[in-house]
Amino acid sequence: MRKFLVILDTSPECMNAMRYAAIRASKTGGAVEMLAIIPPEEFQHWIGIGEMMRAEAHERIQEHFKIFSDVLEKNEHIKPSLVIREGEKVTEILKHIQSDPEVGVLVLGADAKGSNPGPLVTDLVGRRSGEMPVPVTVVPGSMTKEAIIAVS
Repeated sequence: MRKFLVILDTSPECMNAMRYAAIRASKTGGAVEMLAIIPPEEFQHWIGIGEMMRAEAHERIQEHFKIFSDVLEKNEHIKPSLVIREGEKVTEILKHIQSDPEVGVLVLGADAKGSNPGPLVTDLVGRRSGEMPVPVTVVPGSMTKEAIIAVS
């Protein structure tokens, strides 16, 4: 089954990427997988504190995922899965895609403000696009729900 991979974070454009991925997956018989990445700098403290921070980060991600998962299941009838990785964001995205042959498309949301689409779009569609083993769909952050539905 082809998976649409979405990066789960707190950015406003994340919802547009999830909505697009869920609609496409629903229409094509695919699945949605959300990838959350915990940056390494969150654990650069004493070992005991680092472990506690890691557990808290996992808990925050699970809570965040639950909210978005419920929305996608209710609106698009898609139950997404969650993967949590630790490390540098772009590196972990590439490693995850390379390790899972079912990932067929990476769906990113572009920042709606300013002239920069965001660091992930800049890196994965720009600087490191030659390393991408799957197509990348970039959903503009300024797209309305109706516009996303229309193009999906």
